Amino acid sequence: MSLPDGGRLVAAPRRSPIRVAVLTETFAKGMGYAGSMLPKYLARLGADVHVITMDLSPYHSLAEFQQIYGGITGADAIKPGTVERYDGYHLHVLGHARVMGYMRMVGLGPVIAELRPDVVQTFAAIGPIPMDAALLRLRFGYKLFTGNHTTASVFPLAQAALPCWHRRRLQCLALRSAPGRVISWFTERCYGATVDCGEVAVKFFGVPRRKLTVCPLGVDSEVFHPAPVAEGAERAALRRELGFADHEIVCIYTGRFTEAKNPALLAEAVARLARQGRPFRGLFLGSGPQQERLQGSPACSVLPFRPVNELGRYFRASEIGVWPTQESTSMLDAAACGLPIVVNDTLQAGERVEGNGLRYRLNDLDDLVAALRRLEDPALRSRLGSAGAEKMRREYSWESIARRRLADYQRALEPQPAACAGTE
Repeated sequence: MSLPDGGRLVAAPRRSPIRVAVLTETFAKGMGYAGSMLPKYLARLGADVHVITMDLSPYHSLAEFQQIYGGITGADAIKPGTVERYDGYHLHVLGHARVMGYMRMVGLGPVIAELRPDVVQTFAAIGPIPMDAALLRLRFGYKLFTGNHTTASVFPLAQAALPCWHRRRLQCLALRSAPGRVISWFTERCYGATVDCGEVAVKFFGVPRRKLTVCPLGVDSEVFHPAPVAEGAERAALRRELGFADHEIVCIYTGRFTEAKNPALLAEAVARLARQGRPFRGLFLGSGPQQERLQGSPACSVLPFRPVNELGRYFRASEIGVWPTQESTSMLDAAACGLPIVVNDTLQAGERVEGNGLRYRLNDLDDLVAALRRLEDPALRSRLGSAGAEKMRREYSWESIARRRLADYQRALEPQPAACAGTE
């Protein structure tokens, strides 16, 4: 195993403010992903932040990428070799190369050599990016922090009861756990976005439990917040534009329209309630293979993806947020806007819904309808929605997360006391 770009360990001189290099596989302007939100708030707290990314679109590996995202990422395409000031930090774009199915940054070593960061943060615990970051740490002496956003629901091995000698488990050991353990030798801390993300990191990605911290993804409280009284007219105008009456209960879903996400189940539930004379409507923002099914429902309105800074007004124009199958960070955004949320009973990140939403049996239409019927009660919606907004403000805002992360960085950079010689 070779050190990228060669060289020996050269510790960067301490500086104020802390210089942080955030390595992220993809970057999209106008989207509320961790790769843009964490740097934004770290910079606001005084850190000198540099985001290093590749010339790739988010979700580029999806088979349905062009169908789902082709219309929203092309306009903001980023070109390798460019450096720009964006949202309070510097954005560096590198080229990419495919290595064993993963994408590797081309030219990362020279950029790190130029920046000499105090801290490097990645959002993955395995793969070429964290491996190169670990190897470059040998040369430049920065503190390395990693992360894991892979949930159990999208990682098949986490759901399979297989013996340790099973072929799939052995492959995971060789291709994920062993390299992940090597990376962890050079890592200060790995941040799991949820409890189950943390378990996947420990059980399958080689992260020692003592180096794991569960730290949620956040919400941008400038965009996602409950509607103040002053926004009442804007909310009413948007509902009229969307064709929703004042008395109707709007259930909103945002994200990919895929079978794995299955927003069509919500459309079926809303249609059934509407046929029963219940005042329910559906609002879907996104794109994907299920789009025609959603557009075919008379009780639903379907819109394309919206930039992140516009999403808050759509949540505030709705009453309930629903994600029928896989979890989404949009759950947090909806809760921050004061909406109760509905998720399925297999969701392992229960902290996202406890006290501010309801669960239903996965893919059970009757049970989803029953959950929505419960939320026909405005008092229950108000109680759950208020609890969610307060929880998001207190624990999930990107500002509070950035403060905790910056404190971790500062502690890691503090001089360690010299070990004293023991006596017999």
